[in-house]
Amino acid sequence: MAVENIPLSYLKDKNQLPDLFVYDFKMTNDVVKSKVNLSMNMFSFLQEGKKQVHFAGNAVAVNKEQSLILKKGNWLWTELLDTEAIYFCKLLFFSEKKLIDFLEKHTTKESVTLQESPYFTIRNDNYIASYINSLATISEAPKVFAENLLAVKFEELMLYLLQKYGQSFKNYLYSLISKETSTFRKIVENKIHSNLKLEEIAFLCHMSLSTFKRHFIKEYQISPGKWLQDKRLQKAKEILVEGVLKPSDIYSDFGYNNLSNFSSAYKKKFGFSPSQTAL
Repeated sequence: MAVENIPLSYLKDKNQLPDLFVYDFKMTNDVVKSKVNLSMNMFSFLQEGKKQVHFAGNAVAVNKEQSLILKKGNWLWTELLDTEAIYFCKLLFFSEKKLIDFLEKHTTKESVTLQESPYFTIRNDNYIASYINSLATISEAPKVFAENLLAVKFEELMLYLLQKYGQSFKNYLYSLISKETSTFRKIVENKIHSNLKLEEIAFLCHMSLSTFKRHFIKEYQISPGKWLQDKRLQKAKEILVEGVLKPSDIYSDFGYNNLSNFSSAYKKKFGFSPSQTAL
């Protein structure tokens, strides 16, 4: 699957990224785990549909009751239609320069604890609903006026969220300008119990699949496929021993397309079937 460069693919003039940019994203079919290189930090104001995103060691799912701020970098996006026949979210991209300007004007770095999470979840309250509607009118204004108005609207939004979410939001904003990056092992081990394919984990590590495999073997002295399968089957066994879930409830969560393949791999590793474990 090709990597989509966002917001570059949305811009008419692709020679320069603006400091602030609003885009209405709509679609009429589900998209599962599309590869996205996000070159700017972004607000995703979800209005219709469901969204799940993976980034390095993290994943989050939201519906239209919530919105997200996403850190720039490589993501896997799953976007699903809900009851409506359309998926719709309004995207607001902002540069690191705009973020730094805001932080210098309205905050100090005192008491900041950098957050590892690359996303921040926002509740779509009455203010956010009104704010989203106000963004719709900006695109209709003359260019220079629209740019100035968008700058004011960005500052307004950030001040509101800083007032509402306090220190946790401040910590998150400072983490967006931090140069700290996740380690290879941290990313891999956070994805042990996901159902992501090796190629998808490699993408989140900013590597080709072949480079990822070489790096993995150097780190772990075992092939990534074998290592991940063993770890996931061990976790599946722990869940089945609890006796709450059946094999048919969990096989897809551990990367298997059907129950038969899961049962075969499980029996090969442990010497008995998953259904015997659950008894």
